[in-house]
Amino acid sequence: MAVAIQIKDVPEEVRDALAARAEARGQSTQTYLRSLLEREYQAGRNRQLLEALAGHRSLTLTAKEVAAVVRADRDG
Repeated sequence: MAVAIQIKDVPEEVRDALAARAEARGQSTQTYLRSLLEREYQAGRNRQLLEALAGHRSLTLTAKEVAAVVRADRDG
């Protein structure tokens, strides 16, 4: 279920810059900000996954293998 988030006291220059970035991508400001929040959420999940993998001392993965695991989690 989607929820509404309100952010108060955002400086005008920040709002204007974000709106300009959204427009440059052909998106509404709302869509652009939602994508930023979703990327931040996903980055946190990726960090948690990498930390969990790092905790397995017997597990040895190459950088390519780690990237594949992260990609699979992200896609999945």
